[in-house]
Amino acid sequence: MGNTLNQRPPDNEERPASPCINVCALDAQGFCIGCLRTGIEIGLWPTMSAAEQWQLLAELARRRQLKR
Repeated sequence: MGNTLNQRPPDNEERPASPCINVCALDAQGFCIGCLRTGIEIGLWPTMSAAEQWQLLAELARRRQLKR
């Protein structure tokens, strides 16, 4: 699902695929080493609206850029 972070939300607000890549462990800062979500974000994902999920994916893309 690596390219999910580069996708834009479709007009009909379809839900994106989960950014989980099955590398699940939190680092010292509390971010998953696989998808860069926090434990709270991981837990909230199923109850987020499509817009919230797309917004989080955009935030994850920013986080990934900062880690470079």
